Amino acid sequence: MGALHPAAALYERPVNLDEAVAEHAEFRDVLRRKGLRVLTVREILKYGLEENVRCRLDLEDLAMDMLSYCLAENQEIEEKFKKYVGDDYKRHVLESMSSDQLIDVILTKPTVYVCPSFRDTGLSASYEFEPLTNLIFTRDQQITTAKGIVMASLRSKQRLEEIDIMKFCFHKLGIPVIGQVEAPGYLEGGDFFPAGDLCFIGVGLRSNEIAVKQLMEKDYFGTQRVAVVKDLFDQNQDRMHLDCVFSILSENCVVMLEDLMGSESPTRRLVDEYTRSGDQGTYSLSRSDVEFSEYLHEEGYNIIPVSSEDQLQYACNCVNLGNSSIICCHGPTARKICRSPHFRGTVEYIDYSAITAMYGALHCSTQIVKRM
Repeated sequence: MGALHPAAALYERPVNLDEAVAEHAEFRDVLRRKGLRVLTVREILKYGLEENVRCRLDLEDLAMDMLSYCLAENQEIEEKFKKYVGDDYKRHVLESMSSDQLIDVILTKPTVYVCPSFRDTGLSASYEFEPLTNLIFTRDQQITTAKGIVMASLRSKQRLEEIDIMKFCFHKLGIPVIGQVEAPGYLEGGDFFPAGDLCFIGVGLRSNEIAVKQLMEKDYFGTQRVAVVKDLFDQNQDRMHLDCVFSILSENCVVMLEDLMGSESPTRRLVDEYTRSGDQGTYSLSRSDVEFSEYLHEEGYNIIPVSSEDQLQYACNCVNLGNSSIICCHGPTARKICRSPHFRGTVEYIDYSAITAMYGALHCSTQIVKRM
């Protein structure tokens, strides 16, 4: 449904849905060929419904929360019809639906406005939908830290329901959720990168420092150090998350938007580093306002620069599957990575141009929940 009005659905440009579906299917096939276990949200919601009544009941309960019945504005109905806007009737309707119908209800969040018709069944209705048009981007609703999964807190009104959907999925998979960021904290998963005993967390347009402080106070990061990458001077939609301008390719190699590099850059990022005292100690500020590329060099990373033109084609938004196995959706950058003397891994290029119309790419549309 988001394709009906791309801008209002947080998309970058109009979307060809058939092409987007085909590209996402190809991406999943590539991941599976590389030995990964891959599940879509719809597959998780549908799993077990035929064999386990509890799975069916849980899905119906979720659909109850997403489907609303209400009386149309300035309308009254006879007493005998009032049951048709109540929870008992809604429950009866949902119990009769197929599994795919239930999932469609969950993913479109419909509201049914009921009014009298004075003929036939005595009622008529109009329908309103608030579809989860960005759920393809499963990166943002949570982060997977060294401690486990932490649910995020999303900025955009259009995406608020995604948190509960993903939490439902993790519960169904038996994967614990160790916590959640609370308002006024904001956290989106595209701003987070794990890196051994260090992790990077971007703050700026989407995530904020209030959320980072919550994560440190509750020790949800689980790392010895936290590098807070501050976007103080840019905060542009085209560079909304850290994964739009940066990605880790290996233990000593990254890609990064070259326009950000250098202390004189007008869009530079600055790093505050927090270090934990002991295994269970609290975090304290150990370094502040270090220019990002300088910080990376000091950490032993070699930087493969990405031009601003290529960054807008999602050159930085690649996926690292471990052991420097990279999937990239920008052909020239895939070649550039392979030619770099600092990179020793493998790169596979896939076309993702229909999905990038939705303002995201490969890293955005994955969430690694278990690292082997």
